[in-house]
Amino acid sequence: MSDLDTNLASLRGHLIRFADTGILNQINGRPVPAQSGDWFDTHSPVDETHIARVARSGPADIDAAARAAADAFPAWRDMDGTARKKILHAIADGIVARAEEIALCECWDTGQALRFMSKAALRGAENFRFFADRAPAARDGQMLPSPTLMNVTTRTPLGPVGIITPWNTPFMLSTWKIAPALAAGCTIVHKPAEFSPVTARILMEIAEDAGLPPGVWNLVNGLGEEAGKALTEHPAIKAIAFVGESKTGSMIMKQGADTLKRVHFELGGKNPVIVFDDADLDRALDAAIFMIYSLNGERCTSSSRLLVQDSIAAQFEEKLAARVRNIKVGHPLDPRTEVGPLIHKVHFDKVTSYFDIARQNGATIAAGGTAPEGAGHYVNPTLFTHATNDMTVAQEEIFGPVLTSIRFKDEAEAIKLANDTQYGLTAYVWTNDITRAMRTTAAIEAGMIWVNSENVRHLPTPFGGVKASGIGRDGGDWSFDFYMETKHVGFATGHHAIPRLGA
Repeated sequence: MSDLDTNLASLRGHLIRFADTGILNQINGRPVPAQSGDWFDTHSPVDETHIARVARSGPADIDAAARAAADAFPAWRDMDGTARKKILHAIADGIVARAEEIALCECWDTGQALRFMSKAALRGAENFRFFADRAPAARDGQMLPSPTLMNVTTRTPLGPVGIITPWNTPFMLSTWKIAPALAAGCTIVHKPAEFSPVTARILMEIAEDAGLPPGVWNLVNGLGEEAGKALTEHPAIKAIAFVGESKTGSMIMKQGADTLKRVHFELGGKNPVIVFDDADLDRALDAAIFMIYSLNGERCTSSSRLLVQDSIAAQFEEKLAARVRNIKVGHPLDPRTEVGPLIHKVHFDKVTSYFDIARQNGATIAAGGTAPEGAGHYVNPTLFTHATNDMTVAQEEIFGPVLTSIRFKDEAEAIKLANDTQYGLTAYVWTNDITRAMRTTAAIEAGMIWVNSENVRHLPTPFGGVKASGIGRDGGDWSFDFYMETKHVGFATGHHAIPRLGA
């Protein structure tokens, strides 16, 4: 039996339990269908086979979940940080124990290749451990003495929060949002993306098996315009943490305005990878390829615009095209696969529409630009060359395995091109000139920049974008700044003079 056959057999064993029950909500510690009795179906992008029916929730389900989160909040808020730490570590242990199940289900649900998803669950466990260890000190503040007062600050959890997660790498991104919220002392209503609901249900089971009290974390499945809208408008929900498209982020901000929701948005990107002629070109090539074609190109931090100095462009693009044509497209559960199918037919149609747009723009399709025949939402890795930054394929987020190459003359033009987009999430700079690296990173409009490196996530560092790429930062204490309120208390240290009005 091949590795693929073995993985498929194991997958069937994990998914069979959803065949009868469907994927349920979890509200106040109980698995429940939508109150309306409605369901929607989720299918695998591999071959469009049916995975399970999913609870199609609406305002009544969101209301029940929000009320459960509000009721559970005081006890969770007041629980000692060391006790919350113990529960979060137990969740991490449960993730590790079910890592294979999570990886296989994630691949089947999203189309992501196993070579990347095999470690996604372990990264999720690391997220829980990182914030578990910070839970005891989450409320710690500062002492800021003045001549007459001892001023101290502390942090208190915000209250029930809504977390809306995307369909690309949904398991890992869910842990990234949920772990700091729980460590801070918040309770949660989580709405996963409708395209990829399976691993959210598994994660919910792990959490309550680990001893999380009922109502602290509630899972509500549904469509964005129904359950998602109800969550962003609910008065008991104090904040919304959202990962997804910029347009959706704008809608969420409008929907939460009446209740003055605090928002944290991780949104889209059209991220440049800038390759100067003095760079280590072999390493730059590896990084540029990895950051756009891994995870099927369905990642907000992908380096979707290659800005390459014209003195080396022809040679670099030739090597790039040869590598792109050699990327293995295949079944996501085959360990040899590098690019699997896109998440859904709707997204497949969007990505492939850019092939004709590129031709109309006047770009050259140097590799790909086609979709393999047969079942599934597969797209051949694609490279556009001879592009300019005003082209649609250089400005819009395609969110697939598609790279647009643009040439520049000098440092000033590279910076101008890098900033000439509505987005500002990440950038990647390749040069062996340290002063050039310092100048360009200072001038580029992006929340995160890596020099001579692909995206290497370090949890204590801030993660987030500028412009249309987001609001706020994740990671380390930046996460607690969102999920907690800062409180100031001033203690008089003596009998300072107090103005006496009307004396």
